[in-house]
Amino acid sequence: MACCSTVSFLMVPHYYWCSSSRLTCNFACSSYCSSVASSFVNALNAVVPEKQDLRTKAGLWDSIRSGLLKTSPTAVTEPEIKDDEIELEDEVVLVEKVQTDGTIEKIIFASSGEVDVYELELLCDKVGWPRRPPSKVAAALKNSYMVASLHLHRQPPSTDGDIPAPEKRELIGMARATSDHAFNATIWDVLVDPLYQGQGLGKALVEQMVRTLLRRDIGNITLFADAQVVDFYRGLGFESDPEGIKGMFWYPRY
Repeated sequence: MACCSTVSFLMVPHYYWCSSSRLTCNFACSSYCSSVASSFVNALNAVVPEKQDLRTKAGLWDSIRSGLLKTSPTAVTEPEIKDDEIELEDEVVLVEKVQTDGTIEKIIFASSGEVDVYELELLCDKVGWPRRPPSKVAAALKNSYMVASLHLHRQPPSTDGDIPAPEKRELIGMARATSDHAFNATIWDVLVDPLYQGQGLGKALVEQMVRTLLRRDIGNITLFADAQVVDFYRGLGFESDPEGIKGMFWYPRY
């Protein structure tokens, strides 16, 4: 599964327009992702004031414009969030199991840390993406607000007494987000190794990204989706063309 940067569907999380005083969730996922969504909602409710009415925040378009214009036509009410209420999780263990030979395998989500450009290139090859210049890929990763990854960690059993065997790590998924660091973020380049697709990992990757962005007080989250993955993102609570807003693209004409 992938989210390409040259597509025509603008999507935002449907829960942005929730009218209750506390956030609810519109995720429709596997059993694992449902539990992630539940913890996501509980964590969000912990940082949103009890009687905060999300409708006072403004519509999507006015809210986006508030980040671009010095004066916004709509007053935006900002919730007061204390520093000790925000706990950013750099790593989350999504799957852990022990193989018959004693090897411990973990699939870990990380919202920080470096992603090797050439390892990412191999992952792109696996999903059939065209190769891009490594220097540009490195610049895109460096300039992203968040680079999220899924790594498979393998810890073989010790073969020499108490000396642990070297752990092996493999990149099996990645996504990134750009942002103005205040109001808006856009998710790009979502991909999962085909060998690990169909296990809810793509859903978990996006959910964990959304959770981290919202806990960083980024309220408008968008992405662009190929037509064949629109239903996938709708299942995660995203909505296409909200309030009639369309994604617009400019391409060089030569």
